[in-house]
Amino acid sequence: MKDKNFHLFLLLSLIGILIWSFINPKDLFTWFLEVFPAVIGVSILIFIYPKFRFTNLVYFLIWIHAIILIIGGHYTYAEMPLFNHFKDIFNLSRNYYDRLGHFAQGFIPAMIMREILLRNKVVKRGKWLFFIIVSICLALSAAYELLEFAVARLTGTAAEAFLGTQGDIWDTQWDMLFALWGANTALLTLRKYHDYSLKE
Repeated sequence: MKDKNFHLFLLLSLIGILIWSFINPKDLFTWFLEVFPAVIGVSILIFIYPKFRFTNLVYFLIWIHAIILIIGGHYTYAEMPLFNHFKDIFNLSRNYYDRLGHFAQGFIPAMIMREILLRNKVVKRGKWLFFIIVSICLALSAAYELLEFAVARLTGTAAEAFLGTQGDIWDTQWDMLFALWGANTALLTLRKYHDYSLKE
């Protein structure tokens, strides 16, 4: 019952943030593109909830990732106010909220995949588990970059805010590198706590 209350809190708070983000977003088309993965992901979690429930750790991480996407949809990744503030304070060349998003794109999926692979006994704990998870996260990152490419080709300048390159010709490579860092960071820092959560 305690877990269900926690899960309900995450869901309801996320719905509230989603409603907020829909009110006067910077660009409605960009909002839809950025928020869509979060809505689909949460919908899948609700659908499988009666048969497969993740640990509270993974649900919490998914909640954080969804919030990052939703906030990015509201402001666009290139114009997130807090990171614009950081840009001015530290005299940075760009708004780094986009980098945070791609770090999370590696960090959170790494823990999701770790739980799926371990609980379904696909791979045992060890070096191969680490390698396979990181490879999957890089594949997901590459797939997302291809999606951005496809949307840009189909919609032209309408997808400029969605791409969020901010004039950096190496933006795609940086995005994948941050996803790689995120995946490795998650596995190195949360592995033991995740194992404990799985036992619980």
